[in-house]
Amino acid sequence: MCLFRTIASAIALVLPVVATAEAPEIRLIVQITVDGLRGDLLHRYHDSFSENGFRRLTQGGVWYTDAHHLHANTETIVGHATLATGAHPSEHGMIGNAWFDRATGRLGYNIEDPDYFLLPVPGFGGDQDQLDPTQAAAQSDGRSPANILATTFGDELFKSNNGRSKIIGISGKDRSAVAMAGHAGKAFWMSTATGAFETSSYYYETYPDWVSSWNSLRPADAAIGTSWVLEEPLDSYLLADNDNRSFETDLRGFGRTFPHAYGDPEDGLYYTQVLVSPLGDELTASFAKAAVIGEAMGQDANTDFLSVSFSGVDATNHFFGPSSLENEVMVRRLDRTLADLFSFLDKEVGSENTLYVLSADHGMPEMPEFMSANGFGTARTSHTRLKEELNFMVADLFAIDQAIKEFFRPYIYLDHDAIAAADADLRAVERAIVDDLMARPGIAMAMPNVPFAEQRDDWLEGFIRRNFHPARSGDIYVVQAPYSFLLDEGSIAVMHGSPWRYDTHVPILFAGPGISPQKVPRQVATVDVAVTLSQILGTTIPSGASGQALHEVLVQPE
Repeated sequence: MCLFRTIASAIALVLPVVATAEAPEIRLIVQITVDGLRGDLLHRYHDSFSENGFRRLTQGGVWYTDAHHLHANTETIVGHATLATGAHPSEHGMIGNAWFDRATGRLGYNIEDPDYFLLPVPGFGGDQDQLDPTQAAAQSDGRSPANILATTFGDELFKSNNGRSKIIGISGKDRSAVAMAGHAGKAFWMSTATGAFETSSYYYETYPDWVSSWNSLRPADAAIGTSWVLEEPLDSYLLADNDNRSFETDLRGFGRTFPHAYGDPEDGLYYTQVLVSPLGDELTASFAKAAVIGEAMGQDANTDFLSVSFSGVDATNHFFGPSSLENEVMVRRLDRTLADLFSFLDKEVGSENTLYVLSADHGMPEMPEFMSANGFGTARTSHTRLKEELNFMVADLFAIDQAIKEFFRPYIYLDHDAIAAADADLRAVERAIVDDLMARPGIAMAMPNVPFAEQRDDWLEGFIRRNFHPARSGDIYVVQAPYSFLLDEGSIAVMHGSPWRYDTHVPILFAGPGISPQKVPRQVATVDVAVTLSQILGTTIPSGASGQALHEVLVQPE
């Protein structure tokens, strides 16, 4: 257990025990995950938020300002699965958005499952370009939670009352929705091919009427022929000067400056552009409202669970950076979207019956060029080029052809059979690769599964160990240097996925009946969220959970 977790436990033990008030009737839990919402952004934009959006949670609930993921590979599926299960990747198994499957000899997508096909949306069709390098690894469109190796809070809630609770996960991304819905729930996500919200045959044989009705309106097409524009004066934005930077991405005519002109579905990126703009989050919230009404969520004595994962902040970060004008506009617009969603839920379910939880799956680094301009040394490195150069080096030293079978950041997968056939020592091959990598700019650490003596007890070792699953992780974990970029060149301009604080730092907020407002500066972890929810509802703690209940949420001051 890392030091800050030990200290936090000790502090909790010496705090006075305060009697809790009679438990309120919670009919609906709404878990909001803002993809890519770095922990400092709620502070940065706080003055521009409305009273009923983010501030409803930061000022009306318990706000943990120093919350972190404790695993090394801070990617979308990893963070969502951690929030859902209360477990580290070493237990829940989702060690990355993609990993190399030694049995099939190919890279696989995290929730890919050919046994459960994508359920076609009647009347919709499309074939859009795919910019997500991990989605591109999938060879089928089948999706399911089968690869998640631990139960989620939603699973345990469903089990606690013999299936009477409704569990629904909704997101702009499939992996986000599937992880939060768990094994027992239902998941829906927005298709970047059609703009419709879709699911797989794991969940349904046919779409519910409320889903078909929502999709039939084709709300994602509302932006065709329009532009994403600034709705407030330019000088009202903190980051007004951070527009049109040369290192930002132009998504096929979407541009680097406001206004951003949407393309047409026939152009191949229109629905991706929708997700990169506030419209994507607004559609996600709209679909969530339809789910609440269509499934009568929060309308009886059995607590229901609704997960809403907003993808827009992450998408904006990838193409424009977290210190871009686009990021500020996106977060401020999400504040309005949340305020509208909260108002809707107040009317449909009641604020006295709704518990809110908000966090993020990961943070985000600044662009390497942005940091370089501010005096910090950075580098951009292609993992494909590294693989080629490392294989050449190993072939020269050990006469092994293609010793590295796959290098998909952050893992290097070695060909054990080829190494054995060459009568080479695996440990010596690892040593050569590690030494080569750590002499390169942009690489902070290369650590094999059995760390070398000088790597033992390194600050990074615990993060890497908590990310390790023996059947899925590679032989060597590679950590890029702070604010450096380790990914092949492409449309993605900046990438999260490191154990550095800007990637691990996320907000954690709880708000609702019986929770008194507090701003808590002590360090806590994302594995605590599912455990805390389990304690509030009195359910079994998820199977692999290692978190601790957050006592500020459970125990109220006198």
